[in-house]
Amino acid sequence: MAVLALTTSLADMKERLAKMVVATSRSGQPVTTEDLGVCGALTVLMRDAIKPNLMQTLEGNPVFVHAGPFANIAHGNSSILADKIALKLVGPQGFVVTEAGFGADIGMEKFFNIKCRHSGLKPHAVVLVATVRALKMHGGGPTVTAGTPLPKEYIEENLALLEAGCSNMRKQVENAQLFGVPVVVAVNAFKTDTKAELGLICKLAKEAGAFDAVHCSHWADGGAGAADLARAVQKAADLPSSFKFLYDIELPIVDKIRIIAQKIYGADDIELLPEAQHKVDLYSKQGFASLPICMAKTHLSLSHDAEKKGVPTGFVLPIRDIRASVGAGFLYPLVGTMPTIPGLPTRPCFYDIDLDTESEEVHGLF
Repeated sequence: MAVLALTTSLADMKERLAKMVVATSRSGQPVTTEDLGVCGALTVLMRDAIKPNLMQTLEGNPVFVHAGPFANIAHGNSSILADKIALKLVGPQGFVVTEAGFGADIGMEKFFNIKCRHSGLKPHAVVLVATVRALKMHGGGPTVTAGTPLPKEYIEENLALLEAGCSNMRKQVENAQLFGVPVVVAVNAFKTDTKAELGLICKLAKEAGAFDAVHCSHWADGGAGAADLARAVQKAADLPSSFKFLYDIELPIVDKIRIIAQKIYGADDIELLPEAQHKVDLYSKQGFASLPICMAKTHLSLSHDAEKKGVPTGFVLPIRDIRASVGAGFLYPLVGTMPTIPGLPTRPCFYDIDLDTESEEVHGLF
């Protein structure tokens, strides 16, 4: 998935597939798919997958759906090819909106430091999405359990709780500004949000340095509910851009990890556990030290601990291991106890999915 998302052409994809490391020899040298002679077969399998899927919204707007790696365990962005095709279609005066994963501290950071390096594209504006409920959770709101009613704190006005949680939004605005790109905060408004709560978020976002902050109701009103957001983004994109990467790609592996941990997450420092230190030495020896970094970290906190909300301080970020996605073109440190596969519930939902062979109606998807 990551190779597909970061490739720029069929030839580039074949080259990336050839670089995929599947083992290490007894002498410490990487063994690639090219060494095994399977690169050509892999390219044939991926020949059609490289083509983005053209779909449309309910209002007829064209949408490319292509690749979807998770931002917590991969780089979390749609494909470079989809972006470039979209840019060609809209022309020099058009706009392309592309998703950068969940959690601005992971999806956005990886968009800039990984995807923009591989694509050569420079964004004109950042849209940072916030909700009253999420910010209340960062302010110390009670735990939300799937399948149970929301606690009253999330559906009743509580300005004090909301203001406390806006510290997280302020940090994310600051993170975006580290890359020299103007920020527009989009407040995804729900029916239980009050005008005072929405107004408070917009006020604090602007005070934090956002170019603008707009509440949106597109989930209910379609495009009309995001018209003000679109106008704000258009104005922000007209501002002078001084886009820059967070770190020099030629820095040592440990230094790049430390920069992300300290500048984006707010950590005091990092701690490399023995396996991680071994991988630093191994990848440096194998010639992979100049790859960008893709942190595998929880999206529920700026830190490695999902329970620490708001803007945690005074913590050291533990790196338990580092792995290499050489074909995709990045190293991914494993932060804390972060797993590298999505978790399934005790009873997976596929047990409830079935097809009526008479009517061809699908059951159990929703």
